[in-house]
Amino acid sequence: MWINMIFKKFRDSKLMSKLMLTYILLTVIPISVLGYIAYSQYTKSIEDEVGKYIPQLLEQANNNIDNQINDFKNLPDAVYNSSQVIEILRKDAYQTKSTLLQDEFIVNSYLSRTYINNGNNDILGVFVLSKGRMFKSAKMNYKGFNKDSFPMIYGDDVDLQGRVEIILPSQTDITFENNVPFILFMRELRDYENQETLGAVFIAIQLSFLDEALKSLDKDHISSIWIADQNGKNVYHTNSDLIGESDENYSNYPNINGSFRTTQLAQNQLISRNELSATDWTLFHSVALQDLTKETDMVRNGTIIVFIIFVLLSTIISIFLAWNVSSPLNKLTRLMKRVEQGNFNVDLPINKNDEIGILANSFNSMIQKINQLIKKNYQIELRQKDAELYALQSQINPHFMYNTLETIGYAVDEEDKETVTKMVTLLGKMLRYSLNNKEKLVLISQELDHINDYLTIQKFRFEDRVDFHFDEQIDTSIFYMPKFVMQPIIENSIKYGLEKLEPTLISISIKKTNNDELHIRIEDNGPGIEKEVLTKLNHSLGQNPMAKRSSNFGLINVHARIAMIYGSAYGIRVESEKEKGTVVIIKIPASTNREIG
Repeated sequence: MWINMIFKKFRDSKLMSKLMLTYILLTVIPISVLGYIAYSQYTKSIEDEVGKYIPQLLEQANNNIDNQINDFKNLPDAVYNSSQVIEILRKDAYQTKSTLLQDEFIVNSYLSRTYINNGNNDILGVFVLSKGRMFKSAKMNYKGFNKDSFPMIYGDDVDLQGRVEIILPSQTDITFENNVPFILFMRELRDYENQETLGAVFIAIQLSFLDEALKSLDKDHISSIWIADQNGKNVYHTNSDLIGESDENYSNYPNINGSFRTTQLAQNQLISRNELSATDWTLFHSVALQDLTKETDMVRNGTIIVFIIFVLLSTIISIFLAWNVSSPLNKLTRLMKRVEQGNFNVDLPINKNDEIGILANSFNSMIQKINQLIKKNYQIELRQKDAELYALQSQINPHFMYNTLETIGYAVDEEDKETVTKMVTLLGKMLRYSLNNKEKLVLISQELDHINDYLTIQKFRFEDRVDFHFDEQIDTSIFYMPKFVMQPIIENSIKYGLEKLEPTLISISIKKTNNDELHIRIEDNGPGIEKEVLTKLNHSLGQNPMAKRSSNFGLINVHARIAMIYGSAYGIRVESEKEKGTVVIIKIPASTNREIG
């Protein structure tokens, strides 16, 4: 049953998916499995070899460490070489202060000559405790090591029977400068004549001697090496911060000399151990398997890269062959979805004579006919809007002319010949500009001249109640714009601005933006627009410019005309605040072409 379901799903999948799946089943998977098996076997063989080799190195290192420790155990014998020192140690502790200081000087000098200045770089310091007295000589500064540290020595309560005791730093309070790691070799001092206890000698040995003995175990600096006592506490560690710490996994390690695998800190580790014969310590060596097989991993990674390149090249070839068949169909599907969303500006360029080519040609022919119908309808709509504009001009011009002629009449009565002459001249220029309906786009400088004439006449009519200002930040004699765009906006500014008592100031500024757009900003200090009215106005401006509109012309009609000429990305935007004036921004492309489109 499930086989039939898989077969049906495979049958119904895309052609490219079928080719890719077949390729993966026949090539990629078998090669990957064989590569994994070969890598696993090779890694295991390396692990086995290292598991045999490291214990041999540990055995050799153990022998070196044992010999070194045995040499250190013989160091206390040098105290017996000085009869003068022995005589001082035999003395009772209750001596005069001068005698005590003299004895201390003699013993300290001998310890310094014998241990500190004899060329042995491993010795950090020597301390002799006898009958409440301390004699010492150290290579560097230290802290601690007082009577409270070893009360049994000061009380002569010690019996090592000739053995040398090794004391860890954690068992005493002594610390050397810079926290240099060390161990103490302690030996009881007995009088050979009567076998009485003379005290004890402590020799601090720097652990750097272990670095020399163990350096062959970590040439690549990828291993961890440590020595632990019978309680699992670290006597030595390549990470000095762990010296004196307890190994929490110590009890879980097998009690064998050899190698074993374990997991620590989410990593597989190969650990080797070997017990030191000179002490009850155990030497450990640990290396992460991923570090052990690093070179193998490099070979593996190189093989994988070559394999991936091979797979990619083969896949690219397979994809190209499948794409040559499926790509035209995918393109046709995408374009049909765009047409479905209303975007008819599409084309399917396929130069083939097969069934796909015939289908593509039919699709392109259909889209071409649809675009022709849309363009035809758009031109009809544009003519209708132009007719509305001309009708608007017919309505405005008689009204404006009547008011202007009336003002001229007043000037005649006042016998103001200069005013009459100027107003008649300006009115004549405006009439010539209005009657020239052949040009839909004019130079911005021409439109500004027309606006200047219009505002000058209005200034004659209303005198100081109207003023205006131009700020041209571009060369207006090379850029074109639709005709009669600014006049309806300025008429609104004057109409509503005169409702206020203070003079109406109209500012017109033109600038070019970085994305080749012209922004014509018309600003007044009029009463502003109510928030609700402004919201409705901007909503109307955002409607489809091709939509049917009422006979309410003005800003909306200006916006629709600009949008139909240049596209929906252009038009006007209104900003206003009650009692703070209104700003109308006209956005058009920076075009130097007189023709529309």
